[in-house]
Amino acid sequence: MDKVALPKYTETRYRVWHYSYIIICIAVFFFLIAPLFVIIPLSFNAEQYIHFSDGMLALQPEAFSLRWYEDMVYGTKNPWGIAARNSIYYAFFATIGATVLGTVAALGLSSRYMPYKQLIMSILISPMIIPLIISGSAIFFSLAKLGLAATFPGIVIAHIILGTPFVVITVTATLSGFDDSITRAASSLGSTPTNTFFKITLPLITPGIISGALFAFVTSFDEIVVILFVAGGDRNLTTIPLQMWTGLREQLSPTIMAVATCLIVLSTLILIVTELLRRRSERIRGISAQ
Repeated sequence: MDKVALPKYTETRYRVWHYSYIIICIAVFFFLIAPLFVIIPLSFNAEQYIHFSDGMLALQPEAFSLRWYEDMVYGTKNPWGIAARNSIYYAFFATIGATVLGTVAALGLSSRYMPYKQLIMSILISPMIIPLIISGSAIFFSLAKLGLAATFPGIVIAHIILGTPFVVITVTATLSGFDDSITRAASSLGSTPTNTFFKITLPLITPGIISGALFAFVTSFDEIVVILFVAGGDRNLTTIPLQMWTGLREQLSPTIMAVATCLIVLSTLILIVTELLRRRSERIRGISAQ
């Protein structure tokens, strides 16, 4: 079938809009990312403090150093090692708890027999909507009554509460495109509900579960407001964001920039993995639809 030729003025207008749209997207991208280009070179500064010169970064080739990355890992005068260890531990256990609870909740909400779905969904995602200052105080008083304030399990529980909504949303979105005829076919062939779930349902929704788990991990790793309430000022329970906040208040050390650079790299890798999982989920949906 021959292609229909567009009028010349229509084609020109389309090209103008297309390239204008690309330019706008690039401008917005650089507007959002530009501050990161300031942090990264500052993390390699050899000076004892962060400074600028004539409106430009005061960095010469001979001034570059990895001393602040070394101080971040091996420093004895700061608690960065304890903060990094705590952040990883909190995020790891919080991710497991949030993933399990969020996946179970999403499976229940996806059932056609589940009553009051909208109300339950609103309650589950409320930690994302309510200001963190309110959530932090509510979680703190709840944990204090249970004797879990300023404890490792208490902080993990708090991060599970914050991370579960992300898992619920991503897994629910994955299940929205799930073809129930596959599970019905498995049941008609004699498969038990448990076997159907682990052999069919779980592999198909795994990309959504992993995406939700990554969001829960980042939420826990990057959280600072709730930890200010729950940690109770105990330096043995501090996290990287809390240590960065304390460092900005007490001493503006370039070590903070080194830590920030590492967090930028980690966040970028997580976003890349999430995008790859999203594309894989779309391919699986396409295959299952066929």
